[in-house]
Amino acid sequence: MGESRQKRLIALLSGPDRRGIVAELSGWIYRHGGNIIHADQHRDREEGIFFQRIEWDGGSEDLHAEAGAFQAHASTLGMRVRVALPDHDPVFAILVSRYPHCFHDLVQRWRTNEFQCRLACVISNHETVRPDCEHYGLPFHYVPVSAENRDEAESRQIEILRAVKPDFVVMARYMQVLSENFLGRLGVPVINIHHSFLPAFVGGKPYHQAHSRGVKLIGATAHYATAVLDDGPIIHQDVVRVSHRHGVRDLIRKGRDLEKIVLSQAVAWQLEHRILVYGRKTVVFD
Repeated sequence: MGESRQKRLIALLSGPDRRGIVAELSGWIYRHGGNIIHADQHRDREEGIFFQRIEWDGGSEDLHAEAGAFQAHASTLGMRVRVALPDHDPVFAILVSRYPHCFHDLVQRWRTNEFQCRLACVISNHETVRPDCEHYGLPFHYVPVSAENRDEAESRQIEILRAVKPDFVVMARYMQVLSENFLGRLGVPVINIHHSFLPAFVGGKPYHQAHSRGVKLIGATAHYATAVLDDGPIIHQDVVRVSHRHGVRDLIRKGRDLEKIVLSQAVAWQLEHRILVYGRKTVVFD
């Protein structure tokens, strides 16, 4: 990390829209010796909400104090704000079941430093990826899940995750619905990949559902997990064309490529602090 990167702060802000917010925030950074590298903003005209992402080189030796002072100033403007500091390496964990394509894609991107973070562990309700985790040198935890032991299994998963303190968790085709209790106790964002263009074809076997409807486009959707199946705020989506000549196996093959790309992009945006959630929506900054 270069000297400039070592001083880089990133703020995500949201709050009631009013005149002068951009000037107030940029002026504060200027007055405190900072240098803005990139700034982007969005206004929801219907809701009257202002959103901004500001990336700047800090102007003080104590970046923690500068971040705290910036948050305090933004709060006086009615803004909700969080600031990412350069001395914190993000940590994430993976949940995966039997289909390993998204798991392998994420791990390879992490191993080649495409993701600037630490991958803490992998949790699965199947043994499928255990040999791969051993090959990659990743801690693997097998936690079987059934209707009878769901509460116990989730408690064990929470215990594992709390030990590694992730900033977020990725469901890389983890084929279980996380309970409201689990998500509340975990307390960090969970990114899921669903193998359809939501809100179409929620639930199981979406490629079979799509084939039976004769669709001409199939998609993949990365979204934040909620207790309601496939209903969380959408982060990223993409589609590919199909035709009457494509069977279910073709749709699955094409869809798996989409799933990897869409999920990895969502993870990259999470790591780069580009996503703000409000209600059932997201703002994803360029």
